[in-house]
Amino acid sequence: MKIAVIGGGAAGFFAAIHASGMGREVTIFEKSPKLLSKVKVSGGGRCNVTHRPMEISKLIKNYPRGEKFLKRVFRHFSIPDTIKWFESRGVELKVEPDGRMFPVSNSSQSIIDVLMAEAKKCKVKILVSTGIKELNPTEKGYELITEKGVFRADAVVIASGGHPKNEGYNFLKSLNHRINSPIPSLFTFNTPGEPIRELMGVAVPDGLVKIEGTKLNYRGPVLITHWGVSGPAVLKLSAFGAEWLHDHQYQARAIINWNASFGENDYQIQLLNYGKDHPNRKVITHPLFDIPSRLWEHFCFKAEIDSTQLYGNLPKKQLNRMVQNLFCYILEVNGKTTFKEEFVTAGGIQLSEVDPESLQSLYHPNLYFSGEVLNIDGITGGFNFQAAWSTGYLAGKSIK
Repeated sequence: MKIAVIGGGAAGFFAAIHASGMGREVTIFEKSPKLLSKVKVSGGGRCNVTHRPMEISKLIKNYPRGEKFLKRVFRHFSIPDTIKWFESRGVELKVEPDGRMFPVSNSSQSIIDVLMAEAKKCKVKILVSTGIKELNPTEKGYELITEKGVFRADAVVIASGGHPKNEGYNFLKSLNHRINSPIPSLFTFNTPGEPIRELMGVAVPDGLVKIEGTKLNYRGPVLITHWGVSGPAVLKLSAFGAEWLHDHQYQARAIINWNASFGENDYQIQLLNYGKDHPNRKVITHPLFDIPSRLWEHFCFKAEIDSTQLYGNLPKKQLNRMVQNLFCYILEVNGKTTFKEEFVTAGGIQLSEVDPESLQSLYHPNLYFSGEVLNIDGITGGFNFQAAWSTGYLAGKSIK
């Protein structure tokens, strides 16, 4: 039996490895000259393999698109299975405080090496710089028209990844599968007109970022950059708000509470109490609420609190403005910045046309999908790779 796997990324390799055996001839077709390129750059070159184990009901909440579909996929292969698979092959994983899991080596090369070694052990053939121009069903299987000739296969796994433009799915036209138009996910907010950009590098560990006029919000670290705001809270919010933000041309108002442990009244009460306890301390030189000093000075400036103002006689008007800066800081968002190396798209093959118990096409026998080519995407934290491992495993194992 000849099996073609289209795509030499995480999902493609996992599908090829698990489809091998029993005399099968498995070939990976990769259009670029490089293999596992996303694995290489993920997590700053460390590779965020997966996330700390959690119940499937909690795990699926980290996927803005594909939640119900993945609930069934993860029953076949979930986080503990991923950890066991890598560690049983000599790649020990560690858990960071935020739940992300990396190889103990702190190098993505450890993951690449084990995948390459396993593919070699399974006698998987790999063709690089071999893009698929057309994929056509035939009476006995599939015809793959490539830049290097025509190949035939009995079964095909499409693991070609997400594409930033619809043209990236052109080779699938003959299959007549519906495709959700790709849009960016996981991006930072550009705020070109905001003076806060001058504080680039300043971060808070536990902010809450909301998009005005919606129920979209996310809590976590917030980082100020030279183009606007970033950090896990913003990136995760961008994933859940990807469609809304795309529809609004990335024009929005972001509202930030710089310490999510405090509400509006909490800020006010604490400021008043601090003024009673330390009346002679200058406001500008004594930041509260774990706010970095540079950011606190910025808030003082916006609240018109000068460098000599003492806590003990802080006017009500200035106190209220300070509370608003802390609890309800408004930023005009105008555009986005995506990370090209770790680019994630929302969009892809419509999930209603794929069997979640096998990842086989509902229209074509022996045609399977895995990874980001499906309309599935996760937030940062190892969730996109977990989807790749799980869908790759299930697609590969389902081939009969």
